[in-house]
Amino acid sequence: MGKLYEFTEEDAYSFARHVHIQVKQRGEELQFITCPYCHGGRSGKDKGTFSINLKSGQFKCLRSSCAISGNMITLARDFDFHLSRDVDEYYMHKTQYRRLRTPKEPLVPKEPSIKFLQGRGISEETARKYELTTHSRQENVLVFPFFDENGKLQYVKYRDCEYFKGKTHIDKCGKEQPSPKEWSESNCKPILFGMKQCNMENKRIVMCEGQMDSLSVAEAGIENAVSVPNGALGFTWVPYVWNWWCQFEELVVFGDYEHGYITLLDELVKRFPGKVKHVRYEDYQECKDANEILIKHGRDAVRNAVENAIELPVKQVKELADVKRRDLKEIPKFRTGFRQLDAFLGGYLYGGQLVILTGKRGQGKSTVANEICVAALQQGKKIFAYSGELPDWQFKSWIDFQIAGPNYIVEQPNRDGEIRRFITNSNQDLIDDWYRGKFYIYDNNVVDDDELTDLITTIENSIMQYGIDLVIVDNLMTALDVDMDKDEYRCQSKFVKKLSRLAKRLDVVVILVAHPRKNSMTKDENDAVSGSGDITNAADVVMTFKRDEDVENHNFLSISKNRWFGNLTKKDGIELWYSQKSRRLRDRSKPDFEYEVGWEPKEPQQQSFEGFINVTDDMENPFQM
Repeated sequence: MGKLYEFTEEDAYSFARHVHIQVKQRGEELQFITCPYCHGGRSGKDKGTFSINLKSGQFKCLRSSCAISGNMITLARDFDFHLSRDVDEYYMHKTQYRRLRTPKEPLVPKEPSIKFLQGRGISEETARKYELTTHSRQENVLVFPFFDENGKLQYVKYRDCEYFKGKTHIDKCGKEQPSPKEWSESNCKPILFGMKQCNMENKRIVMCEGQMDSLSVAEAGIENAVSVPNGALGFTWVPYVWNWWCQFEELVVFGDYEHGYITLLDELVKRFPGKVKHVRYEDYQECKDANEILIKHGRDAVRNAVENAIELPVKQVKELADVKRRDLKEIPKFRTGFRQLDAFLGGYLYGGQLVILTGKRGQGKSTVANEICVAALQQGKKIFAYSGELPDWQFKSWIDFQIAGPNYIVEQPNRDGEIRRFITNSNQDLIDDWYRGKFYIYDNNVVDDDELTDLITTIENSIMQYGIDLVIVDNLMTALDVDMDKDEYRCQSKFVKKLSRLAKRLDVVVILVAHPRKNSMTKDENDAVSGSGDITNAADVVMTFKRDEDVENHNFLSISKNRWFGNLTKKDGIELWYSQKSRRLRDRSKPDFEYEVGWEPKEPQQQSFEGFINVTDDMENPFQM
């Protein structure tokens, strides 16, 4: 049925709500607990036999005695379900329009109508062909009859030939009202002006906004010039001309041209099933529409405008030859802080990459992400972090320990003999000053109802306003504040794709922390990531962090996807060592956890047990190794 209706996934979910049947997504199918037609048979015991394909909109019931199948249009008809006004009008004919009397003989133009049209460049011959005349009681009112392809009168429109801005009239109640320039008979079936005059052997149709414009195209010797009944924003006519309209293979849009925009074009591209062209901008010759071109430049200019029409480029498609070459040296980038990891990643993390970081709960994924943050800060990069599981003060406390390093963390045994670790207030002030203006965190205390949209918008605004280079989202599940029972996978997929597009459009690195699937038995680490398969499909890099169960503080970081360079780790992956004191991770065989970051005090400090902050060992450790 062409483009009168285009299926969307939301239509399937809307139908489920309409018939009040519980659903669950399984892959590309939306499975209903019972079939809305057979209701699971006489006993009602047959469950899950009915499903709608979320790609095509086709449905079917697997019960042999039912075996119903069809598409969303079928469901709309059978269950009085609303899809769109076009579908309602075309298939259900819900609106009843008045029947107009079709004249037995062709209408003959009256002298006032001929005189007015000639003043606009339209000949008497064209006026007779389109049966234009004036109102029987008002000679200043031009009448446009809309005949369908069978010659039946369906719609009538009027135009005040003496209209001027500010003109008024007295209504039936005796009140003064602004006079309209154009108006229509009430409750008439909306169709296109000029349908009766079209040559159906010519497979090209020319669409204008106003009747004077389509008459101007006809005056220039172009066949099949039509115009819409109710302006550029009204498309109520589509369902009533659809079958006739689909017989044409090519559509030329000749709408009004103002402010660099051609009216009708965007909507007709989506609706017309064949090839769509539009008049070139330069062929308007600084005129608004076809009639103005006719008056100022003549018939040849109008005819050339139609003949020189060009196809609208397909959105999101460009010539490969026009793609600009981009050197990796020009792309914003930074090192991860792990030399071995950088070697696999082409030396850096690059702007435009979405990195998925996964691993079991509590084994240190966030510590890895934080270590990359520290490295980015050292290189002068700016960071935005979202931490869904930690309050902002606790997130700050943990990354501050990694920034401070073992030389600036004071250890003190408590009464129970356990070690408590601190950062002095003076050093904390130095750390704060070091990353002030470079490190931003999402404020969990201000959350809108739709956090999914809010977070994406906040990330984008932060990138634009603060010049962010690295975005950390920790983690995926807490970032989705939606009804997960209904559409968990859809929301995950949508969110991750938005992050990926954001990274590529704004040249930033996005690291998304994701949990693995529960009880996953797959050997493919990409498949082991919890949620929709679209999550790792959208990623440029997928990394998995895991603890060595046999050797204390020994860990592995593996790369299972590396879209840009293709280098994947073998066996367990890159070795990482962990420091309990500083929470730092290093990838050397003899790790040195005492590297300088850049905030360190210039003069040696005497350690004192007074004025300490960041008491961490009494808190639950979300990064526990």
